Amino acid sequence: MEDFLTLQGEGYYQGTSAYFLRLGGCDVGCVWCDVKESWPAEKHPLVSTEIMADRAAQSGAPIAVVTGGEPGMYNLSGLTAALKQRGLRTHLETSGAYPITGEWDWVCLSPKKFKQPDATSYGKADELKVVVYHPSDLAWAEKEATHVRPACRLYLQPEWSREKEMVPLIIDYIKRNPKWRISLQVHKYLNIP
Repeated sequence: MEDFLTLQGEGYYQGTSAYFLRLGGCDVGCVWCDVKESWPAEKHPLVSTEIMADRAAQSGAPIAVVTGGEPGMYNLSGLTAALKQRGLRTHLETSGAYPITGEWDWVCLSPKKFKQPDATSYGKADELKVVVYHPSDLAWAEKEATHVRPACRLYLQPEWSREKEMVPLIIDYIKRNPKWRISLQVHKYLNIP
């Protein structure tokens, strides 16, 4: 769908220079999605993995973040191989709705209630990021956290349109449950893509 040089705005690598490769196509259907234009894959031109990898390498960023839409809809083995051949770290942002393919240095799993993750996705997650849209999402986050490895970092992220209501709730929750951290969409505060 698009590719661009920016700073990682969320999670563990927040603030790091990264080249984003946003793939078109998604069938998860998050009501709060801020890139709904990515959903219909057929509306976006096909681009070869070699061209995507070249653009990422030419950016000078050390990390290529593959996101969507839902990138798990595709076999990403060829893309990660091309990125690694060019010396880039490979990071994936996925709902985990499909089995994860490719060779990844970092996997951010952001499960959604609308389409549960494939069971194999949990074991590959380096970071679990749960979007908090409603107070009940905190209990759901705890259930999701039981499926990941002990070393997986746990993040609660307020849904952007409900940030004012959810941030105080998340802060209070993390004070009482310190295994969690807060993830804010810093790129939106900074007005960068």
